[in-house]
Amino acid sequence: MANKQKAKAKKWKAAAKALKQQLAAALGAGKGVAVSPLAPAEPPALPVIDGVEFATVAAGVRYKGRLDVMLARLAPGSVIAGTFTRSKTASAAVQDCQAKIGQKAEAGAGAAILVNAGNSNAFTGALGRASVEALCEAVAKGLKLPEARIFTASTGVIGEPLPHERIIDNLKALTKGLAPEGIDQAARAIMTTDTFAKGAMAEILVDGQPIRIAGIAKGSGMIAPDMATMLVYIFTDAKIGQKHLQTMVSRLTDRSFNCITVDSDTSTSDTLLVAATGKSSAPALSDMRSAGARAFEKALGAVMTDLAHQVVRDGEGATKFVEITVTGAEDHADAHRCAMAIANSPLVKTAIAGEDPNWGRIVMAVGKSGARADRDLLSIRFGDVVVATNGQVDPGYQEADGAEHMKNAEIAIAVDLGLGKGKATVWTCDLTHRYIDINADYRS
Repeated sequence: MANKQKAKAKKWKAAAKALKQQLAAALGAGKGVAVSPLAPAEPPALPVIDGVEFATVAAGVRYKGRLDVMLARLAPGSVIAGTFTRSKTASAAVQDCQAKIGQKAEAGAGAAILVNAGNSNAFTGALGRASVEALCEAVAKGLKLPEARIFTASTGVIGEPLPHERIIDNLKALTKGLAPEGIDQAARAIMTTDTFAKGAMAEILVDGQPIRIAGIAKGSGMIAPDMATMLVYIFTDAKIGQKHLQTMVSRLTDRSFNCITVDSDTSTSDTLLVAATGKSSAPALSDMRSAGARAFEKALGAVMTDLAHQVVRDGEGATKFVEITVTGAEDHADAHRCAMAIANSPLVKTAIAGEDPNWGRIVMAVGKSGARADRDLLSIRFGDVVVATNGQVDPGYQEADGAEHMKNAEIAIAVDLGLGKGKATVWTCDLTHRYIDINADYRS
């Protein structure tokens, strides 16, 4: 097993090197494209999930010379849960997936997930719907699956018709290339401005039998809750009903992906799908109060949180990973509201980028958040450094101490409102000039 894990890690390292070259070609050599300094030191060795196969191709949807389409085929009997953007201008693919999630599948039917990068097929009207229909029909025919079990997603530029025929022309190659070991390639095929492929895994034992979870994600900009631009695909061999899985996924989304922000902008294409094949030899998770179900939810939550953090660490132009914790709020909702106001403040984020411990900007963000607050009860900390207590700068605070914490790659900001027991933690990154560089000519 150890040798297999080492081989997998070596494969990911080689893939990461190839990815860097692909990004330079896709996003423009000479524009300073480089892997985020906050990227994980070692990519995870994602396990094979029994009942899932992957394939990827370079279809030229928008990018040239790089993978941009992935197909995942799920074994008969698989169940799928999901959460999606709350944008009022959601893409046709999102609307189609929303309509299909939870539908009673044909007995024993398999399923498939098709994703393209480079074009979001959003704000494309009837043409967008026609593209989704054409793709679902073609995949269903090619894999001999019901159209109701085909889930598509698109990410990239908004407002341009999707050249879906380029994808359909590659379906034979995708079908032929399906293999259980292809998840690492799939992680790269769904990227847009990402600088590294994102993956996370977990394994638990239930009654001595393993249940495995492997997930991939894309996301770098247009990241804000409801639920942050990102695509996330998580696969497990657990035996679990669709309704139970959906309950878990909805609950865990609020604790992970809905607690991150890069730039406060909510995408038209956000999609999170979790598929369970039921192929594990572990007992079925039919009682949500059982130890096995609780362990599975904890592991699934860990994978989702890990992927959410990786999205922030790959925030466009990011150099700092920032954790913001608010305690002492009137309730949890107020704590979350306050934390997100701090996380989304351009003034806070640029101060962090400049390594300036400007705590006055945090006071400003608390005040504008809409959460109940009392100036004279407010306390602020940077890591272990006490900055303010009871509504004023702490007598022992030294600016040099705050500045020293701001030099770290990982920043911790804690605010206590002194009003109640509400608490929340969210994650964000700094805002640098590189973010402007990336987004000023994104369509060029």
